[in-house]
Amino acid sequence: MEDIKSNSLNKPEEKSNKDKTAKAKFTGEGDILTRATVGDARIYVARTTRLVRKLSLRHNLSHLATAALGRTVTGALLLAATMKNEEGVGIKVTGDGPIQGITGEAQGGIARGYVGNPDVYLPPKNGHLDVGGAVGNGTISVTRYTAGAKPFTGTAELVDGEIADDLTRYLYTSEQTPSSVGLGVLVDETGDVQAAGGWFIQALPNCSEETLEQLDKNVRHTPYVSSLIDMGFTPERIIQMLGIDMEVEILDSYPLHFGCRCSRELVEGVLETLPKKELKQLAEDEKTEITCPYCNAKYEFSQEEMQHLAQKAKK
Repeated sequence: MEDIKSNSLNKPEEKSNKDKTAKAKFTGEGDILTRATVGDARIYVARTTRLVRKLSLRHNLSHLATAALGRTVTGALLLAATMKNEEGVGIKVTGDGPIQGITGEAQGGIARGYVGNPDVYLPPKNGHLDVGGAVGNGTISVTRYTAGAKPFTGTAELVDGEIADDLTRYLYTSEQTPSSVGLGVLVDETGDVQAAGGWFIQALPNCSEETLEQLDKNVRHTPYVSSLIDMGFTPERIIQMLGIDMEVEILDSYPLHFGCRCSRELVEGVLETLPKKELKQLAEDEKTEITCPYCNAKYEFSQEEMQHLAQKAKK
């Protein structure tokens, strides 16, 4: 259950709960992102089913948390597709709802993320998982990590907490980019991820009104992205649907994977930044276990190792 898309390349609008049935079926395997130009705009479409399933299993997420994190991480992958491989994007959703925040990061085709409350539950709303209710009121922040420059972070107020419209508003207000974002995660009754993915339509500089109007029309007549992916549509075929009656040029495609940069050395480096007093307190235990929030990997430090770190600490 669930899916969501932004219906406008200019301002976010209320989502429609009406689903549609596609007329054709196309198969494909593996998570992938495809980039294309359509007139004076670019379209990015990602299939993230396996990646989101892995996130759900690794973090032991509830149905609702799976949908929320899946949308956010897919959004990060789509925004990262506009940058160079060594550059990345981070999305942080902060709200007063019970999910207690969502964080997603992507660099090239590698993504990771986590939620504050992996067990969050709310009853469905209008037949969809209530991600907006789980998020609550708050803000969405997007950080772009560009090679040779300081990270840039922009923030916008949440529209509805459903992520897709929130990203659309952020891009329109903070980056002055007319855009449309569609995100979806289809979860069955057992919690298994049946389909996940999204699209990002970005108007290029001097994009014509004719192009914007045609794309806006196409978005409104395109079924939910997770429904299409569940039926076997490839990202390339979804691009063709979004660019119907327009000149579409497929640029490239690349695989998507879950991945985390954490390591024992990095965790030890973080511990070394703690005050001596705090390290001494940790050293009182037989062992100290640190869990990476992004991938749930656990790193164990013995009492002797913690004592050594405390001795090295200056303050």
